[in-house]
Amino acid sequence: MVITSKQNPVVKELASLKEKKGRRERGTFLVEGDKMVLECMESGMEIVRLALLATNERLALAGASPFKERLDPAAIVFLGEDAFKAVSDEKTPQGIVAEVKIPQWALKPPDESCILLDGVSDPANVGAIVRTAAAAGYRKIYLADCADPYSPKSVRASMSGIFYTELMRGTREEILGLLSGICMVVADMGGTDVFSCAPPEKFCLCIGNEGNGLSESVRKRADLTVGIPMENMESLNAAVSAGILMYELKNHRK
Repeated sequence: MVITSKQNPVVKELASLKEKKGRRERGTFLVEGDKMVLECMESGMEIVRLALLATNERLALAGASPFKERLDPAAIVFLGEDAFKAVSDEKTPQGIVAEVKIPQWALKPPDESCILLDGVSDPANVGAIVRTAAAAGYRKIYLADCADPYSPKSVRASMSGIFYTELMRGTREEILGLLSGICMVVADMGGTDVFSCAPPEKFCLCIGNEGNGLSESVRKRADLTVGIPMENMESLNAAVSAGILMYELKNHRK
């Protein structure tokens, strides 16, 4: 059966996941596009429902591997063009959207170097930092007062990094308590040249808000303040800065 109405309950449920309230109520988020949906499956994330644009190509795909092998046929729905557009958050939809269970990572101390995002408010920056963290080998990421990492914009920017990292959200007090005794490396334009720093084997890199920087409570906990030397420019995008720092700090550990 092909669902054509935007008022259909299934369509409304899926469309609600574009908003934070809907994600909170259902405990799920959206993943779009062939590549990301397949990587989501391969990572072991729990796919609750798969919505496909009702074209001949997609109808054939639904009965083929890996969907047939890994999903209950009842979890696959077909949507008409208008219904699919109501669900999709893409400007040019690829015709495939998965509803995925949001992992519930319990707050716990890190067993290796980690990242703390302190008030990062742009979902695209959150997603881009998650992407780089996954690539650089930082598995645990703590988020205090940040944009929702499971918003469509953040998920899209993470380019599947969200499937391979543990995103732990809590208050600054909760997170800082867990990080007690760990070297806190904070990013600041006036900090020591990161290319000459040697952090300990295990550390936490703290990235602050795009406009206001780090909160006072995190700044007070700094053991090492690092910056990126620049010519002609006063600052870099938060995600770009975070990426440079992630790799340099790992390369220069004591």
